Amino acid sequence: MNHDNSANTQVSATIDLLDLGTVHRLGFGAMRIVGDGVWGEPADRDAAIAVVRRAVELGVDFIDTADSYGPNISEEILAEALHPYKDGLKIATKVGFARTGPDVWVPVGRAEYLRQQTELSLRKLKVDSLDLLQLHRIDPKVDQEEQFTVLRELQQEGKVKALGLSQVSVAQLEEAGKYFTVSTVQNRYNLTDRSSEDVLNYAEQNGIGFIPWAPISAGELARPGGALAEAAKRLGATTSQVALVWLLRRSPVMMPIPGTSSVKHLEENLGAAGVVLDDATYAELEAAH
Repeated sequence: MNHDNSANTQVSATIDLLDLGTVHRLGFGAMRIVGDGVWGEPADRDAAIAVVRRAVELGVDFIDTADSYGPNISEEILAEALHPYKDGLKIATKVGFARTGPDVWVPVGRAEYLRQQTELSLRKLKVDSLDLLQLHRIDPKVDQEEQFTVLRELQQEGKVKALGLSQVSVAQLEEAGKYFTVSTVQNRYNLTDRSSEDVLNYAEQNGIGFIPWAPISAGELARPGGALAEAAKRLGATTSQVALVWLLRRSPVMMPIPGTSSVKHLEENLGAAGVVLDDATYAELEAAH
């Protein structure tokens, strides 16, 4: 039996984020609405705007972006597509990566840089206060105290409502928690890469939203005959949908943000909220990695 879940408008369950409030757990990642290498203008800016608007039409109320996507262009497209923002829509952004070319990412954690980029994000997104600001990477060349202190100051000044971190260890999460309330953590996590299991567990124990980047990467599991492909066939869903619904079931703090530049793929990804993952299939996927 083959069901079409691509345009299912059912929204996912919600999560209450510290300092931010309630959002649906299946969101949208805005990295792919820019050019190749996460660099420059998209091939079709109107198409990128259409994807963003369609996401909100389908009930997405959490969008994740970064100043480094483009750079700048992702934030600018979001503002062009959605401002003035729909009530309840939360836009998260990130600072801490400088860009010198396609696929090149340079951590910069100096306080003056993080402050400058935050101010620019406020202008690009056309808001007085950012919903959620995440440190894209901790810069190993700069004292953590300097990086965490400026984030705390930006929140105290009202320029940021909530704060988060990206690609960190449990120890770094604990250290950041001495300076501010950590609302979200964004680490790589998917069916084939569960190296951040300890961070996910810490997030779950402390009520921190866990945003898995590269959420639908599944490698061999998605190939014909693989566990994910077989599960998708049985459920009448796509491999991407099953990968996403597995994440949603894995933990109540899991917040997948699949990204795409295609309305069709967007609708397909969001259709994961309507896929029911039975216990046996979930167990198979748990063991598959």
